[in-house]
This record gives sequence, structure tokens and C-alpha cells, in this order.
Amino acid sequence: MSNLVVLPVLLPLTTGILLLFLHGRLRLQRVIALLSLVVGLGLALFLANRVWSSGIQVGFASAWKAPFGITLAVDLFGAMMLVLSSLASLLAVWFGMHSLDAGRERFFYYPLTQFLLVGINLSFVTGDLFNLYVAFEVMLIASYFLATLGGAPGQLREGFKYLVLNVIASTLFLLAITLLYSSTASLNMADVAAKVAQVHDEPIITLVGVLFLLTFGMKGALFPLFVWLPGAYRQASPAVAAIFASMLTKVGVYALIRVMTLIFNHDPAFFKPILLVLVGGTMLLGIAGAIGSKDVKLALCYQLISHVGYMVMGLALGTESGLAGALFYIANHVLVIAGLFLLAGVIEAVTGTTALSGFRGLFGSHPGLGYLFLGFSFAMAGIPPFAGFFAKFALLREAFAQGSYVLGGVALLTGLLTLFGMVQLFRRGFWGEPMGERRAVPNYRAMLAPAVLLLVLIFGAGVGAGPVYRYVAAAAQQLADPSIYIQAVMGR
Repeated sequence: MSNLVVLPVLLPLTTGILLLFLHGRLRLQRVIALLSLVVGLGLALFLANRVWSSGIQVGFASAWKAPFGITLAVDLFGAMMLVLSSLASLLAVWFGMHSLDAGRERFFYYPLTQFLLVGINLSFVTGDLFNLYVAFEVMLIASYFLATLGGAPGQLREGFKYLVLNVIASTLFLLAITLLYSSTASLNMADVAAKVAQVHDEPIITLVGVLFLLTFGMKGALFPLFVWLPGAYRQASPAVAAIFASMLTKVGVYALIRVMTLIFNHDPAFFKPILLVLVGGTMLLGIAGAIGSKDVKLALCYQLISHVGYMVMGLALGTESGLAGALFYIANHVLVIAGLFLLAGVIEAVTGTTALSGFRGLFGSHPGLGYLFLGFSFAMAGIPPFAGFFAKFALLREAFAQGSYVLGGVALLTGLLTLFGMVQLFRRGFWGEPMGERRAVPNYRAMLAPAVLLLVLIFGAGVGAGPVYRYVAAAAQQLADPSIYIQAVMGR
């Protein structure tokens, strides 16, 4: 038993409560929030190392053991996601400190980001389906207030749609939990997995699996359930949009991979064709929206949707190698999309808009911003030596090795169109005769710093792809063999 697993949830929860009592004292809030996030990142790295060296870490919230008590469990996949969420949150808050106006900062920005992190991290450490539902609700509440931070009409309109559609997803989640409990008399994921393996031929189990697929498909923005995302993320403040884009859809993808590999792995003949269609549709419709967008931020929203398809592609392929490629891609995409949304925020600060018709020729006045955007564009498209190339290569190799030529072709086409779309954004926004206004931004270098760090990390992950792949391959091995997780949690 390890008490470490509760700290990624307890730390932001305690910090968020403390920050509520410091309302109005912005300087102190900034210091405490940053310090908490730095400590949280160190804790996540330490926990990942512990899982790597000692195996899955399991903790219980009371003296009651699984399946009766509240179980917390962190495997290699969960540990990786904790590191990514801590890093993305730290850099987004740093950016927010230098980009948000004081009014938005005072409207509980810092405690809300901490509470959002509570929900995100709880999703990665919980071993209980009901607590996963609780984590999603905590995220929904915090993210709604963050999405409408500032109270602009567009934010309120899109925030309302975001709230309604996510409430529908939460209702489906609760229904799925209820049906699953009626069949297994348990909500502990390890215990449920063991019991479902014995009664997997019952139609109710397949129905529950479909409900979970719908729930997490909507949370993760899979085709055709992504309609809530572009408007909400486009209207959100840049610092908020960066953490939303980097982590919220990933939580949905994480939950989908977790339940489908652990619990609903009994009927691949039923689920695999559905997943293949969802993956292909997500890639193609997402990239079509990105190419057709005339706004940098909106184009990035659709790029995000399109690349969710790559993350679920490994699950659809249903092999250990496919899962390894998917996990590699998730890690890469968290860093890439966070950096691109942060750069979109810098563009907005410099020009007053993210609409391509409102600015042009930005490279002449801000070459550093242009080079960073071009670098992230290549990283998004998976151009070597950036890490995305190796993740995509692993997925494509597995698709063609399995004979999934249509899916492999769609993934390859999407990658080419991604490069085309990102180069088009660069050409239309940074090339040509200057047009539009150029604002003096006092914190310009501080706002660029997180993107610089992210690009260095992405490049480093590509150059050092071997160690990274060994980690995700080990994580995929744990996912592909549910008995490892079940034995760690249940002790048998």
C-alpha cells in the first residue's frame, strides 16, 4: 500500500481551498499557485519513477480493502498522465500570470485551475468508477467557470452549450455505472473487470460498454460527438484554452482506453469496427474543419479534434504495439497542442485578433514568434526529428501490419493534410505585406517562455525516442494484460 497516490489529488485540493481565502491578494495567489504546481510536477515525476521501479502503486482511503473501500491505483499510464497534467497546468498558469487582465485573475482564476487539476488528477489515480464520475463532475464545474471567465457574450453562449452537452455525457455515465453495478454488485474497476470476464456474454455488459463508449467519446471529442469543443475552446481565454486543449480531451481518451482494455475487452469483434469508424471519421472531419477555418484558434480546435483519432487508433487496432503508439502520441500531443494554443494567445496579444483576415506579415515584426509557430507546425504534422513522427510511425506500422489499410491510409492522409493546414496558417498569418495593428506587449518574452520549453521537450522526446518508447511500451504491456492491474489492486 502506498500513500503517495493520494497526494496528486490532495495537493491541488488543499491549495485551491487556501487560495479561496486569499481572494484579492493576487501576488500571493500567484506565488502559492506556482509553488504548488512545481511541487505537484516533482511529485508526479517521483511517482512515475516509483511505478517504473516498483510496479503499480495502490492506496486505500480507509482501512477497507478492495473492493469495498475507495481504491486509488497508479500504473505507468496513469503516472505518465499525471506528469503531463502537472506540466501543462504549470505552464498554462505561468502564461496566465502574464496574459490575463487583473479582473479575470481576481475572478477565482487560480483556485479554479487548482480545482480543475483535482478532477483531472483524480481521473488518473482512481480505481473506482463512481469516483471517476465524481472526478468528471469536478472537472465540469471548474471548467465551466474557467470557460466563461470574463463573461463575454460569446463565452457565455458557448459555455452554455459546453455545459449542456457535458451534462448529457455525465447522465449517460451515471446510467452506465448503474447498469454495471446491477450486474456485478461492484464499482471497483479491478473487481468489475474480474467479474465481467466471467459473465461477458450477457447483453447488458455490451450495452454498458456502448454507454461508456458514448460517454468518453463525447468527453474526448470523438466523431460525431465533438460539436461542443470548437466554440467553447475558441472563446476561452488563451491560458484557459491551453490547459483545456492539452488535458480535458485526454482525460476522456484516458478513461476510454482504461475501461475498454480493462473491463470491456471481451468482445473485440463488436467494438473494433465501431472504433475504426469513429477514428476515421474523427481524423477526416477534424482536419477538414481545420483546413477550412479562417481563424488560428478555431483551426487549432479542429486540429485537436482530428488528432484525437490518432490517440484512439491504437485502441481500435487492439494490440500491444498499437497501444504503445497511442500512448506515445498522447504524450506528444499534450505538449504540442498546449504550445500552439499558447502561441495563439501571444498572437492575440500582439495583434488583437486570431482571425487570419485581421493580421498578416507578423514574421517581419515578430520573427521569434514565427519560428516557434513553424516549429510547432512541423511537430504537429509529425516531421522528424520531432516526437510525433515516431508515434505516428508506430501507429501506421501496426495498422498496415494488421491489414487495416483503409485506416492506415486515412491516418497517412490526415498527417499530410495536417502539414498542409499548418503551413497554410503560417503562410497566411506570418508571410506577406504587414497588415493589422501591432501592440506593445510588456510581458512578450515571458509569454513565449512556456512555448520555448515545450518545443525543446518535444524535440528532446524525438531525439531520445528510444527511452520514451520503452516507457510507453511497458505501459501498453500493463494495459494489454488486465491481470496485472487486477492482481495489484485485489491482491490476487
